[in-house]
Amino acid sequence: MSERIVLAYSGGLDTSVAIGWIAEETKAEVVAVAADVGQGGEDLDVIRQRALDCGAVEAVVVDARAEYAESYCLPALKANALYMDRYPLVSALSRPIIVRHLVDAARYHGASMVAHGCTGKGNDQVRFEVGIGALAPELTVLAPVRDSGMTRDKAIAFAEEKGLPIDVTRKSPYSIDQNLWGRAVETGFLEDVWNGPIEDVYSYTQDPAVPREPDELTVGFTDGVPTSIDGRPVTMLEAVRQLNDRAGAQGIGRIDMVEDRLVGIKSREVYECPGAVTLIEAHRHLEDLTTERDLARFKRTVEQRWSELVYDGLWFSPLKRALDTFLDEASRHVSGEVRMTLHGGRAVVTGRRSPASLYDYNLATYDAADSFDQTLAKGFVELWGLPSRIASQRDQRLQSQPDKGAGAPHERGSVE
Repeated sequence: MSERIVLAYSGGLDTSVAIGWIAEETKAEVVAVAADVGQGGEDLDVIRQRALDCGAVEAVVVDARAEYAESYCLPALKANALYMDRYPLVSALSRPIIVRHLVDAARYHGASMVAHGCTGKGNDQVRFEVGIGALAPELTVLAPVRDSGMTRDKAIAFAEEKGLPIDVTRKSPYSIDQNLWGRAVETGFLEDVWNGPIEDVYSYTQDPAVPREPDELTVGFTDGVPTSIDGRPVTMLEAVRQLNDRAGAQGIGRIDMVEDRLVGIKSREVYECPGAVTLIEAHRHLEDLTTERDLARFKRTVEQRWSELVYDGLWFSPLKRALDTFLDEASRHVSGEVRMTLHGGRAVVTGRRSPASLYDYNLATYDAADSFDQTLAKGFVELWGLPSRIASQRDQRLQSQPDKGAGAPHERGSVE
């Protein structure tokens, strides 16, 4: 059997051309691997046949939607993961699951190399190659777009010359990546950061400025996992799908930001993540009710670091695995229901309840039912502020003393 190379295949122009391009350059057989992570679009059978028609010796198509929701989106929800406090890790989350299936296919088909279609300016090259290196260090990586000069013009010429069954004329003004957790749009006129997005950019969300009736719903959680919507049981996949539809219809989840790419440049990105934004908002409010103060404070530090690790392509790193264990433990009491109103581009929490609530009405109220012993507060305040008060007294004492000068005697305890 000839040498084989496994290619991460999307079904688009670049990866379709890459099948024949790689075969010509390396004389190896190409196995195309496509994963459905909820991106929609073409049928998987159509994509598989196109890969075969473009010269792949085998085409593997994986329905990974449920796996993606349970094993990738759910950990991100438990982490309230927002890169730079805004981006819900749309593309960053989907890359490690694709990497895992690429490695599985490479081992099954006896391939020694894995190929991807990433450029040298983006984050995805890092996510693919670092992930592959972590799971299968014996594999080498081929990047024809980045390393072999496979420009779009050359790709179109190659497709026309070989008569490949793919449309080489239609060119979107944007670069788009989408999956169950959200949609990312860049390039075109958006590269001028002064230009505002137009409605043509969006697909997952409706215009939030259009008048419409509010949508009220209740999301139920069990140990940090969304398990019901309006009292009806849901899987994680069903929860995200339903909220993509309902929150998207209210224009929720639009994000326009200039983000810091891993490669060191700033990039303007437009995201729409209706389900992700709504679930994270609900999850955060339930945590406020059920998570002890010091645990909540430390968890916020973990959330930021977790988000950075995933964005930076370190999903399979030891630190990421250790933080996952912490997040699972921190979610142990995050159970209950959160009521929300979806309207005008916002998901607003209007109520929350939990059997694991740490909120005590009798301690919090200022009415006659108040059970808080306010006589204890005076001593608490005194002790709490004691270190600061002592330090302030020390500073004032030193400031009031005249400068002793270079010839002044040493303080007691110094060595002559």
